[in-house]
Amino acid sequence: MAVADMEAAPAALPSPTRDLAQAERDIEEYGLAIVPDALDPEMLKRVRDALYRAAEADRARGREQKFSLDYEQDSTNQRVWNVLSRDPVFADLVEHPAALRLLKSVLDWPMLLGNISANITGPGGGEMVLHADQIFVPTPWPDEPQGANAAWCLDDFTDENGATRIVPGSHKWHRPPREDEANIDTVPMEAPAGSMIVFESRLWHKTGFNRTKDQHRAGIFGWYTKPIYRQQENWYLSLDPSVRQFASDDMLVLLGYRTEGLGLVNGASPD
Repeated sequence: MAVADMEAAPAALPSPTRDLAQAERDIEEYGLAIVPDALDPEMLKRVRDALYRAAEADRARGREQKFSLDYEQDSTNQRVWNVLSRDPVFADLVEHPAALRLLKSVLDWPMLLGNISANITGPGGGEMVLHADQIFVPTPWPDEPQGANAAWCLDDFTDENGATRIVPGSHKWHRPPREDEANIDTVPMEAPAGSMIVFESRLWHKTGFNRTKDQHRAGIFGWYTKPIYRQQENWYLSLDPSVRQFASDDMLVLLGYRTEGLGLVNGASPD
């Protein structure tokens, strides 16, 4: 990692912790926190079954949509978009109390749900272009992160099956990767199924390469931003109407249907 303007990166990822105060400190120091057992076995099964059911339906109907940061030739990596409209269980992830606490520690409140989608790596593929999630923000970047992810491990995330890989300490560099840094050293965010990993938007990362012969690795990624940014998913066009109908007050804020200052209708919040 011989790049002159980079600070020395930490040697290791933070230890998994159930202490959310410690997790908040980990995000500040490492750019991420790993919370094990965030989903109990019953909830994990419900979410995992719903996702793989949606993924199978998309593939059977030819409805898959690639992502611009995936490698074009890789057909083993499957994206499932707008999972919020696929099953009510995904709304529980969006508003998960532990996730919202950690996300608020990064972004404050109100914030917006930019997207919630899935990434499933298949045997022999899945690798992604190295990036930071706030690449849409003009440089020089602000001193604070403009977004954060709550990632849900629905299968064990391992080095072998394509766990998300990160560049330790890169959240402190306040800039996106350059082309000549595409092969910089990365480490896998390994965590057991049921874990939640919250990481801020300046952290350089990519999907790992799935080197297994028979394993799939599924993760749900909830992407949240400060309220000044356009959402990645256009909820006003794509959202199942029942999601809004039964949404909590917090969910309406996250989706942009209840707002302060921006997005008003005749000077008032639209909801």
